[in-house]
Amino acid sequence: MSTPSWSRWATTATLGLIALAGSARAIGQDTCVTFESSLSTFPIVSDGEATPILLSVEEWPGVQRTAFDFAADIHAVTGVRPALKNVTLNASSFESGRSNAVIVGTLGKSLLIDEVVNRTNLDVSSIEGKWEAFLAKEVADPLPGVKSAYVVIGADKRGTIFALYDHSEQFGVSPWNWWADVPTTKHPELHVTSSGCSHGSPTVKYRAIFLNDEQPALQNWAMEKFTNGTGAALTGSPFNHFFYTKLFELILRLKGNFLWPAMWSSAFGVDDPQNQPLADWYGIVMGNSHEEPMMRSTPVEWNLFGEGEWDYATNEQNIYDFWVEGVERSKSYENVYTMGMRGAGDLPLSEGQNIELLQKVVADQRKLLENAYNTTDITAIPQVWTLYKEVQGYYDDGMQVPDDVTLLWSDDNWGNIRRLPLVTERNRTGGAGVYYHVDFVGDPRDYKWITSSQIEKTFEQMSTAVARDATRMWVLNVGDLKPYELHAEFFLSYGWNATRWTPANVGSFVSSWARREFDLSASDAAEVAAIIHNVTRHNARRKPELWNATTYSLTNYREADIVLEGLQTLSAASNRIYGALPAKMKPAFFQLVHHPVQASTTLANMWIAAGINNLRASQARVSANEYKDRVEKLFDQDYALETDYHALLDGKWDHMMDQTHVMYDYWQQPMANTMPFVTKVQAKKQALAGAMRIIPEGSSGAWPGDNKNNCAQGYGCPNPSLALDPFVPAGNRFVDVSAGGPTPFTFTVASNVSWLDIAPAKGSISPSAPEKRVFISVNWDKVTGAETALLTFNATADDQPPLSVAVTFTANHTVLPPDFKGFVEGDGTVSIEAAHAARNTTVEGLTWTEIPGLGRTLSGVTPWPRGGDELNFTAGTGPSIEYDFYLFNTYEQGGNVTINTFVSPSLNSLGDDCPLGLALQIDDGEPQTSFFVPAAAPGSLPSVWGGPDGWVANSIIEVSQVFPVQPGAHTLKVWMVEPTVVVQKIVIDTGGVKPSYLGPPESIRV
Repeated sequence: MSTPSWSRWATTATLGLIALAGSARAIGQDTCVTFESSLSTFPIVSDGEATPILLSVEEWPGVQRTAFDFAADIHAVTGVRPALKNVTLNASSFESGRSNAVIVGTLGKSLLIDEVVNRTNLDVSSIEGKWEAFLAKEVADPLPGVKSAYVVIGADKRGTIFALYDHSEQFGVSPWNWWADVPTTKHPELHVTSSGCSHGSPTVKYRAIFLNDEQPALQNWAMEKFTNGTGAALTGSPFNHFFYTKLFELILRLKGNFLWPAMWSSAFGVDDPQNQPLADWYGIVMGNSHEEPMMRSTPVEWNLFGEGEWDYATNEQNIYDFWVEGVERSKSYENVYTMGMRGAGDLPLSEGQNIELLQKVVADQRKLLENAYNTTDITAIPQVWTLYKEVQGYYDDGMQVPDDVTLLWSDDNWGNIRRLPLVTERNRTGGAGVYYHVDFVGDPRDYKWITSSQIEKTFEQMSTAVARDATRMWVLNVGDLKPYELHAEFFLSYGWNATRWTPANVGSFVSSWARREFDLSASDAAEVAAIIHNVTRHNARRKPELWNATTYSLTNYREADIVLEGLQTLSAASNRIYGALPAKMKPAFFQLVHHPVQASTTLANMWIAAGINNLRASQARVSANEYKDRVEKLFDQDYALETDYHALLDGKWDHMMDQTHVMYDYWQQPMANTMPFVTKVQAKKQALAGAMRIIPEGSSGAWPGDNKNNCAQGYGCPNPSLALDPFVPAGNRFVDVSAGGPTPFTFTVASNVSWLDIAPAKGSISPSAPEKRVFISVNWDKVTGAETALLTFNATADDQPPLSVAVTFTANHTVLPPDFKGFVEGDGTVSIEAAHAARNTTVEGLTWTEIPGLGRTLSGVTPWPRGGDELNFTAGTGPSIEYDFYLFNTYEQGGNVTINTFVSPSLNSLGDDCPLGLALQIDDGEPQTSFFVPAAAPGSLPSVWGGPDGWVANSIIEVSQVFPVQPGAHTLKVWMVEPTVVVQKIVIDTGGVKPSYLGPPESIRV
């Protein structure tokens, strides 16, 4: 049997933390901070004294401001605040008796730093002229009167800012200190290594978050916390500079540098005249979303100031003049201009507005930039064209923009990148990027309540973006920002330095994060990582907004029970850690871990309970009423968790969980949370068929009596039956004995054979104990071949005639050859987690590689490394991964088996002429190739992608292929055909696969 995913993940995370134990305060970066003095360290704070921090008076204002944060962070850690001084090159301003100093500054901007470089011959060639690079190290005799200095040098403004915040994080100050109330662990001593830290240019030049769909949660919260209750004069928006300066600092601490601001009821440049100057002062590059050209909020500003229709074909001059104001207002600051246009309200342009018109729009916008900046060369002015939805169709149909305009490719709103640059598109001077979502409003369903995306999935998708040179700009739609804190940090961190993360270590990001945030031991941090991994995997299987009462099978594979048991395990683990934390840590843990776990568990439990209620009511089981009561309690608990969140820290985060999330009936959010539909059985009246109800595992019916699920005609049905073989993963079957009314009864279970074990073989049922599950297992040593037994359930109740139900039980003792190793057919199927391969081959440096934790059940395997040369293969020539399996019966399907390969949702990111594909081969047979993502009209998605039960809603693609196979031992080979295919699971159906959401559990492996 394989190791359970929970313990497997926790073990992996623990090993990762042990390996990274020396860098517990830093995530994915080289460390240069220590809390003990040595001969190779420089003191920041020692013996209660702090080394002063010196900056040049000419330094960038944003660096000066960050230096205040840096000094405050040192004080938060040590209780000692260092002096912060602006100095000039006049020696008297920094002579201090051959003392130490921390000298901070930007090459070419700080005369102080330039003097240190010149006096000491400090080699800065590794960062000079490089975007946002920095270095820090100890230097002897840097300036007159300074014996030794720790110099922190940025190649540019943000390089210096990032250097300071990088050190702050290593000191123990979380980027989420304010935004998630993460406390700072105290240390009396604070030192840096003399060799210091450094970082080159980031992987991605512009790294952004996008506040979107900000009503009701973020907007209501900001209105309460940052306004007097009225908001901006023209828009009513609460997003003023008090709000944004908090956000600017967070972005910089997370190594981001770019922002698309809130848009739906807000106008960044209008709501507060200090918004844009302060963004530039802090060091944030500003832009506007894909539908808001030329630094003007659309539709908000157009509705306020525009004249006529938002239609360039009929209202060109008014729209052009509107854009002129946006550029004139913003040209003094650091911006990226959104080019092109969409229709009003983030909708496609109206019919007939074609490529020719859009090319004119872009040409006019560029002429506008030439006029505003008084230049004929605007190639150095950052511009972006976002290929979102139908706009990608315009590009695919031949629309071109100048080479210096960045092409921002988009995902499908669900974390699956639609397309990336082809080899022929990778030499554009403007480069390419990705617009990505962890929050969305639209078809097939909104998802914006709680964290429901996996960082493993984001890693897999964005690693492909890196390999295909889409690294000029990344934008993450974070909705309200909370509760997507961890995902936002991972996205920006990966864009900061993608080389740090691989399939093997990406899970350690969460472990290190947990240790940094909560000051946990390695084992507890690993457990927190496992909690987060499992709850996000559960929510990513199917977004909570898409759950219903039958999402997970209530009858097959014990699926709903297993899902709920897993969530309850997470809940208990979170409760244990939460209860053991010191009081100061609890608010942060509640926001970042505990609430997502408890809220997800509560909602899933409620939906499953509603399904059981409805099912049991249809079976005339009195216990249906217990599940009705459970649903009602869980519905109240769901709201109680929301109010607990809002009450944290005297209401600091009031409204942040306002988002409705229960009982969607189309894509848009419900106007109120509504309890799932439940029903009630009249417990005072006996069921027509008697006091006892018998329900065998796998059936929606009930005996005795009539039920439409007992047989096709729904009445006069035969006795129920069960079957078991030695390779059923559960190892047994069960029958539920239930109350069919108010009458108590006792029951016994008898068998006509000696090879059945029954537990319990008798019991009592009453209104206060209306259910008993009877497990039936087989002593296989006593069974040869297929044998049949009769189980008789007898009920005895006062003043009622005896009641008896017979259940036919078939035991099929399948036997393996003694030398076979591999997966074994059980219950009419062989189910294999893709990571559990017998063999793996490498071709041209590519190997099927596991990404632990990715996907719906265990993990995914994918050809790795990703490559810019985009190798593909004909079936049978590329890398393969092999699985050995044994079949007993293929006759149910006429000597054939159906193989369903469960593949992560992905799109044809190399274009529809290179569709995603893989090939399967059994033994030495001919490989069968499937190109499983069909072509779609330009700018659209395949029809199978959408809908409440489409590929994206189900978070899986099932690729079905039929093979002629005889019973016996076989080998399945999965061949790489196209890159980026991610295989999660393989199910070989010999005729016994039953409906379920996740597919059959993994088969027994010998």
